[in-house]
Amino acid sequence: MASVERIFIRGTANGPAIALERAKVAPGAAIEGDRYANGSGTFFEEGKDGQDVTLVEAESLEAVGLSAEDSGRNVITRGIGLNDLVGKRFRIGAVELQGNRLCEPCATLRDRTGVFRELVGRGGLRADVLVAGEFGPGDAIEVL
Repeated sequence: MASVERIFIRGTANGPAIALERAKVAPGAAIEGDRYANGSGTFFEEGKDGQDVTLVEAESLEAVGLSAEDSGRNVITRGIGLNDLVGKRFRIGAVELQGNRLCEPCATLRDRTGVFRELVGRGGLRADVLVAGEFGPGDAIEVL
């Protein structure tokens, strides 16, 4: 079963990763408390698609030896190929999302962890929130 393993936010771009038991989201807004929710994310642009939630496969992180905290992604998943969700609607708990585009590694990740090339093509997914709600670790991920 595809599911959420862990959830993280960062209050600032270089701040520590903060683990959440529940994530609260609304359309057009990042996870409550995250830097993108307050407009201070490194790549934040008002009204830009694909900034609400970032996801990455636990399997990809394990393959390159990168911790979930250091990945810079919000949602760590297990048991689902995220690249296949580009352009598709999916549900986590009560929240509905739309896969927007791949979340390729960036210079911020490279500078913080030394990992870059190893995650090209498997750096995760950027998604937009379509239906507000909450979700948490253990919640199933269902393609709609």
